[in-house]
Amino acid sequence: MQGRSRWLLVLVLVLVSACSSTTFVYNRLDFLLPWYLGDYVELEREQKKYLDAVLDPFLQWHRMEELPQYLQLLQDAERKLDNPLTASDIEELSLSFEAAWLRLESRALEWLMELGEQLSDQQIEGFVAELRDKQTEYEEKYLPRTDEEYHEEAYDNLRDSLQDYMGRLDSEQREMLQAASHELLRSDGVWLSERAAWIDMLERVLQREPGWQQALRDAIASRDERVSTAYRDTYAHNTAVIYAVLAQAINSRSDKQDRRLRGKIEGFEQDLETLIAQGRAAQERAAQERAAQERAAQDGAAQDGAAQDGAAQERAARNI
Repeated sequence: MQGRSRWLLVLVLVLVSACSSTTFVYNRLDFLLPWYLGDYVELEREQKKYLDAVLDPFLQWHRMEELPQYLQLLQDAERKLDNPLTASDIEELSLSFEAAWLRLESRALEWLMELGEQLSDQQIEGFVAELRDKQTEYEEKYLPRTDEEYHEEAYDNLRDSLQDYMGRLDSEQREMLQAASHELLRSDGVWLSERAAWIDMLERVLQREPGWQQALRDAIASRDERVSTAYRDTYAHNTAVIYAVLAQAINSRSDKQDRRLRGKIEGFEQDLETLIAQGRAAQERAAQERAAQERAAQDGAAQDGAAQDGAAQERAARNI
């Protein structure tokens, strides 16, 4: 499950509110993203300048093009609460956010590859080494767990996620999640196996032989087709279990839980509306600044032209 839940990163960017508001975190992504990349690659000054230059238009695109779509998704999700939810409803929402992540990934890939061209061999080696260190860390953390520990952690994650949105769960709801968690197949082994294979592929591509950018695009586009049957079957089984139990638990919510859930969603909607409005205001200011610069340039050109005409007339008068 861990590997295929990439789309949750979108929710982190848009819906994160752990210690501050969504708008506070989002408005500081131009600072947070380079800091995050710095955990993997020690960037040089010129590389940081390049990153600064591409982040502003990237985040402006995301704010103006993507956030309205996230807002629509949340509004659709809230409307679905008026009727009993089905597993298909949960799946539809999940796939919508995954599609949003893929759009984000596709847009970022081009400037990340441009940055990749600027990295030294030493930086590339350090990046791959960091990925392998993370792999070892994950293997040591997840693989030694017993099946019981795995299912108990799965239950804890499901319970904590639902309680964050619905408040304290009753005994019947907790029993639903306990039963579902024991239906899950262990995914840590197949996930880590696929992750290791991906790192090996990435290391080969990042030798940056001619055509490496297209090779990376092709690898990313075909990654779902390249995963093992075991991974694919485990993912399909586990997501079906999770979609079903989430629908069941949400449908069993009390009036108090319903108010909390709707309040959470509406809070996120308000944050997104604020971010979108800020983006539009910034866009308008930028347009006004460009218009002012164009007018100033035109006025300067007109003044230069008038000065040149005056000088020409003066020269002509002296020659008479």
